Amino acid sequence: MGYANYIKELGRGAQGSRSLSRHEAEQLYGAILDGGVPDLELGALIIALRMKGESLEEMQGFFAAAEGRMHALTSLTGRPRPVVLASYNGSRKAANLTPLLALLLQRFGVPVLIHGLIEGFGRVTSAHVFRELGIMPSVSLSQAQQGIAASQAVFVPLSVLSPGLANQLALRSRLGLRNCAHSLVKVLDPFKGDGMVVAAATHPPYLDLMQELLIGAGRRGLVLRGTEGEPFANPTRRPRISYVHDGGAEVLFEAEHESIKSLPHLPDEADARTTAQWIRRVLDDHLPLPLPMAHQLACCLYASGAAGDFNQAKAIVAVDGGVLAAIAG
Repeated sequence: MGYANYIKELGRGAQGSRSLSRHEAEQLYGAILDGGVPDLELGALIIALRMKGESLEEMQGFFAAAEGRMHALTSLTGRPRPVVLASYNGSRKAANLTPLLALLLQRFGVPVLIHGLIEGFGRVTSAHVFRELGIMPSVSLSQAQQGIAASQAVFVPLSVLSPGLANQLALRSRLGLRNCAHSLVKVLDPFKGDGMVVAAATHPPYLDLMQELLIGAGRRGLVLRGTEGEPFANPTRRPRISYVHDGGAEVLFEAEHESIKSLPHLPDEADARTTAQWIRRVLDDHLPLPLPMAHQLACCLYASGAAGDFNQAKAIVAVDGGVLAAIAG
């Protein structure tokens, strides 16, 4: 497979470049994930795509190639859809509460798969917080599958699910730039359509892109503005939460824009140990769950099928969390 023509078409600049067809994009990205593209050409392709910007059709092709090479996990018949949380950003300013969302879902009997990176390069990753909570990464697919079967919150490093995508993410340290893998990992479903993906990003264009990818693939998921890119709702101000299903999308909660009247009690520091201690206090009902996260939890219960309808999902969370009057609206 020659790469000069791809580089030529993609690298002509903003005005002269041509986007790849979906088929071309799938073929090219498949070769990249298989490790078949030499370093020189690979660097040129990544830079060219970064400068041009990936089209939706290209991303659909990349998405198909990525999912086709990802190791699969199996959901269980008669159980809620496993919730898939992509945790790749980590936190720098505020506490990383992705593990709290995962453990709350586990409390309601929903299987949860968290995939991401172990090291955060200066940020606090979900893996760091889980370790403080006594939850270690699954080192194999069989170990992850056992946890899913037990309706547990399971953290799996990306290298276990997709070595090719893990290699793509690692190129950021060499090239100094993000590449399309950073967006693809946010929408991947290791359950091959049987999971419920929580897709989060910080910039509106990426949210629109992820929503279109999920709709185009016929997947089920929630799309929201993440907190520092992590897939949990900002605990101080709820983002808009959209539910993708059956080829379309509906808004379950609109974003909050009014001034914050009272701030929730949050961890004093963002380090993993302090975050884990705070999470334990919330799980033990010693601290209230921030309302935006209660809203997101209700959305997850509804979208995963753990609740029969959205009103029931809100009621379940309200009764459990003692926030009935606030969440019922």
